[in-house]
Amino acid sequence: MRARAFERYIFDGHLFKDRDTALVLVDELMAFSEDRKLLDGQISALNLRAIAAAIANDHAQALELNEQIIAMATAKGDQERVADVLGNMGIIYRKQGDLPRALDHYQRSLALKEAQGDQRGIATTLTNMAVIHRDMGDMDKALADNLHSLAIVEELDDPRLLAGVLSSTGNVYFKMQDYRHALEYHERCLGIYERSGDQRGISMCLVNIGNVYYEQGDLEQALDFQQRALDLQGRIGDRMGITKSYNQIGRIRLAQGEARQAVIDCHKGLEVAVELGSIHDRAHNCDCLYEAYKAVGDAGNALLYHERTQQLRDSLFNEENTKRITQLTMQYEFDKKEAATKAEQERKDSIAAEELRRQKVVRNGFMGGFALVALFAGVFLVQRNRISRARERSDELLLNILPEEVAEELKARGEAEAKLIDEVTVLFTDFKGFTAMSEKLSPKELVKDLHECFSAFDRICEDHGLEKIKTIGDAYMAAGGLPTPNTTHATDVIRAALEMRDFIAAGKQHNLERGHPYFEIRIGVHTGPVVAGIVGVKKFSYDIWGDTVNTASRMESSGEPGQVNISEATYALVREQAGRLFDFTPRGKVQAKGKGEMEMYFVQRSSERAEA
Repeated sequence: MRARAFERYIFDGHLFKDRDTALVLVDELMAFSEDRKLLDGQISALNLRAIAAAIANDHAQALELNEQIIAMATAKGDQERVADVLGNMGIIYRKQGDLPRALDHYQRSLALKEAQGDQRGIATTLTNMAVIHRDMGDMDKALADNLHSLAIVEELDDPRLLAGVLSSTGNVYFKMQDYRHALEYHERCLGIYERSGDQRGISMCLVNIGNVYYEQGDLEQALDFQQRALDLQGRIGDRMGITKSYNQIGRIRLAQGEARQAVIDCHKGLEVAVELGSIHDRAHNCDCLYEAYKAVGDAGNALLYHERTQQLRDSLFNEENTKRITQLTMQYEFDKKEAATKAEQERKDSIAAEELRRQKVVRNGFMGGFALVALFAGVFLVQRNRISRARERSDELLLNILPEEVAEELKARGEAEAKLIDEVTVLFTDFKGFTAMSEKLSPKELVKDLHECFSAFDRICEDHGLEKIKTIGDAYMAAGGLPTPNTTHATDVIRAALEMRDFIAAGKQHNLERGHPYFEIRIGVHTGPVVAGIVGVKKFSYDIWGDTVNTASRMESSGEPGQVNISEATYALVREQAGRLFDFTPRGKVQAKGKGEMEMYFVQRSSERAEA
């Protein structure tokens, strides 16, 4: 507790005002804690060093220190600290432009905060998650997270946190072009910061209000607010605020016809953004310079800054980032539903246990020895039946996530050894156009469609004796020839792959006729050795590892929509069935990411060629 108190003293009193003094105090705290082997004090000192590194934009150092803190706090069982540090890492990753990793850390932090019942932490993390969704253009999700956070904070006595949530909500309304609500929330935020004397908060609100006036076309008001913000930022050393204000002042000057002054202002903003390592602000200032140079007729510089803007935006909003964000959001929703289901089952089990306890203490219900024996026999029978049903339910759940052979080994020994299996055929599927679909459908509709597809894939795998390994966002992974090796795995997997392809093709045709969005599928197959085993302690998962898995994934990504793409290794096992079961289309050597050129083949049923 003393270490935490001293940490708070350094954080509040020195870290943002006098960094050098703060770091001297941090060194003293670390030396004191190491000398007395106080783990709490060492963690506190490392946390302050990490925050100082983040303030100085030494992101690599900050992340390295935070990883150390998580390891130490986890060993100590300090989940509160782990949750805080995960949130701090999310902030750093967002500054670096790695939005998927930022969201992943926020979600992990939120799960811990919810488990701890930390309402302030929940509200803060929801607000940070809203910023990611806003950056990615998902305003509905951003607004939902902010309003959820606001509902929590309004029940707390924390004006500073309330102001932050109001500001974030105002920014979402601003992006939605709802300027009336944006101004309302930013003015409420400004009032709170003015009453508390928080100069950094005041400057942030002034910038945001100025942005609203700019979009409404009131350039005089916009310029007044931005200049007031810039003056205040200069006095308090708010570099992040300075880059935003210079950018917006440059845009106002441009709108007022002062393009040359706009060039000067946006260059100042860009200089600070580069110093801070903020990709967002670099992109905004480069875009301002593109517009300004275009206005003064400097085509060379206009083109230069236009290209830089596109490069920076691409690094933030590329398709892979969008896909990863969607996958993380969906996984988070899945996990929440799973937790709710588990809690409901635990509630039912608790009720059943209480009923058993009540029956155990029933006395004097019957008179005489025969009645007493009958009572005990009845209670025993009820208990035995319930235990039997519970065991059956437990076995059924275990078989839903583990192969039967592995589940039996786990039940018998309490563990299951990983095994090297010499020859397995691995299948990967992935949907083309998933990102576009995620933009057209609500999360609920998207999850419903994926559930329908993956449920069909599960049935197909069961029909052909394959083992489903896992789903990863919109990707599906299965394998044949494990956990018990067999000689038909390659044929089994190809047959299953063709059925999966046909299922998706039928769905595409159905949706096309109705003018609805549709999935297209790529399927890749490869054969080779894998290591198979269980990962996890509380939530078991049967998984496979090895180069075979990576190559199967490359077969999928190197394929084409509507085709099953197989490797040369798989082809070698099934080629004698050419003309009888399958037909093959050689593709020659195809470049596979991380693998170089590989021989690949498209496969179809022999009957399909006859029909063609």
